[in-house]
Parts: sequence; C-alpha cells; structure tokens
Amino acid sequence: MATTLLVPGLDGGGDGHWMSWFEAAIPDAERVSPPYPGNVDLAEWAACVRSALYNRDEPVWIIAHGFGSLAAARAAFDVSDRVAGCMFVAPYDPDHMRLAWLLPDEPLGFPAVVVASSDDPRMRLSKAAFWAGFWSCDFVNAGRAGSIDPAAGFGPWDEGLSIFEELKRSPAIHLRPMPGRATTHLSRAI
Repeated sequence: MATTLLVPGLDGGGDGHWMSWFEAAIPDAERVSPPYPGNVDLAEWAACVRSALYNRDEPVWIIAHGFGSLAAARAAFDVSDRVAGCMFVAPYDPDHMRLAWLLPDEPLGFPAVVVASSDDPRMRLSKAAFWAGFWSCDFVNAGRAGSIDPAAGFGPWDEGLSIFEELKRSPAIHLRPMPGRATTHLSRAI
C-alpha cells in the first residue's frame, strides 16, 4: 500500500483539523512537519516535503493544505517519479508573498486535483482554477467553504476523503510538454 503524505498549512493542521482526521482515517498516512510553525520560506518547506519523498521506496500520494500546497507542488514536481498524485486543498495565493516564480510553470506530470472555495480569503476561486489548469489538475469548487479549515467548520470531512479516493482512481499518465519545446507563457496576474 502506498504511503500518503499529509502536508499541513501554516496552522499545522492541529487536532480539530480535517487533516488530523485524514491522518487517522487513511492507512499508512504520515504528516510532514514544516520547518517550524508560521515559517513562510517556500524553499525550506519544499525541502521538507522532498526529504519525505526521498525516504520512500515507492511513489506516494500527497494531500496538502494552504501554504503546504505550494511546498507540495514544488517538491512533487521536482521528484515526480516518486509521486502517485496530489490533492491541493485551499492553496495559498503565491502572489501574496511573491512566490509564484518558485512554482512549477508546466503540467505536473501526475494526477492531481485542486479543491478551492468561492470565498477563501487567501485565494480567489478564479485564481485557484487558473493554477489547476496551468498544472493540468482536476478542479473542484467546494462552494462557500472559506479556507477549508476548522474556522470554516472543517473537522471530519467525508467529501474531501471522497475526492481523494476519486483522485486515486485517476489514470496514472499526465504528460508534460516535450523536452526542448518552449512552454507558452501564461500570465499569473488574474
């Protein structure tokens, strides 16, 4: 059975968080510890995720939340052969901290889904949809769900677990552009 890595957001995904519920509900799930709570150094976060990926013998699934979604996207893209797929929940807007240039600028190369909210204060729905399209991810509009965290009422989250199970049934091939071909520039200023 493949390991599932859980990458929390800046709040760490504590006891009342859906991520803690996922950790108990998904066999062989492990949480990746960020460098330290509140740290917004994307390179350090991505290094923690990459380290967790390198410590596995087979490709793993990743479920990430908020700022952790940015770190997971960066790390998973860098070592995509070690990733079975990713679920990015309420990703943080990389432009808020001028981090977009650190993120992958082409399809990720593995099955992935972005789950976003129409009233998330940290990322507009249209921008989350843009990133999903840019990375060739599926996209789920969770409706008015805030940042999909305990403050928005998300402890146990059956729908999220169903989205993850559906992702795991996705086809394994998501192609990247051919090497040597220029990637068309897409503006991130949405």
